[in-house]
Amino acid sequence: MRTEAELNRIAYEIRGCGLRVHRKLGPGCFESAYSPCFAYELTKSKLEFRSQVPLTLCYEGIVVPNAYVSDYIIEGCVVGELKAVAQLAAIHSRQMDTYLRITGCPLGLLLNFGALRFLDDVVRRVNNFPHGTPPYRHL
Repeated sequence: MRTEAELNRIAYEIRGCGLRVHRKLGPGCFESAYSPCFAYELTKSKLEFRSQVPLTLCYEGIVVPNAYVSDYIIEGCVVGELKAVAQLAAIHSRQMDTYLRITGCPLGLLLNFGALRFLDDVVRRVNNFPHGTPPYRHL
């Protein structure tokens, strides 16, 4: 289990990785262009991550494998979702909340590379921060 300070440090590093990509590419690319560049920056920063992580949903005994796919799970405790839109919408935060419940991760970051100013459109969502919850697959 990570401390609050450790989680905040990881989040700071993740935001820095995104900012470096945004400064070089700017807004206006597709998410598919930003994602490998972001992964490269995570690697340079020595942050462990998995990308395109399938998330399983269980509903009343029915198992739905790959019901969702999280863009990134970083350091095993932060869900990272990349967007490339002019403006984030409420549905993006609800999507992140679902991913946090399923994974049990304590922290999620929505990173919108479509924003004119990257750091203005990074949204932090929490799930029983800093402890997280047991992974919850029954919605």
